[in-house]
Amino acid sequence: MRRLFEYALLRVVPRPERGEFINAGVVLYCPEEDFLDARIHLDRERLRALDPEIEPEAVLAHLESVRRVCAGGEEAGSLGHLSPRERFGRIVAPRSTVLQPSPVHTGFTEDCAAELERLLSEMVLPPVRPGS
Repeated sequence: MRRLFEYALLRVVPRPERGEFINAGVVLYCPEEDFLDARIHLDRERLRALDPEIEPEAVLAHLESVRRVCAGGEEAGSLGHLSPRERFGRIVAPRSTVLQPSPVHTGFTEDCAAELERLLSEMVLPPVRPGS
């Protein structure tokens, strides 16, 4: 059975005043399945192209914190005790920091985990060119 889901991309904006960003993750929420998870991929070369002085490990730590919030529980701090809907809402709330969510998009899927992997592949990972 196809179920409605919501997702947002996680964008790294090294210098928010410039508005340049790279997609570094995706978070997916499906209320019918009580599914909330994120996948990340930080392309350090693309990040350095936008800001040679940024510390990729610090950015990666922020991205990993999103995954902890998705999982919930003690490791996610105070947000870990919220419902999946509330945690998703906190993750996708607009902000003007180095890590920013895209607008929320919707779709239908039969397999949330597979959909999350598909979105990571299509929207975050570097494109695969034929013959590469």
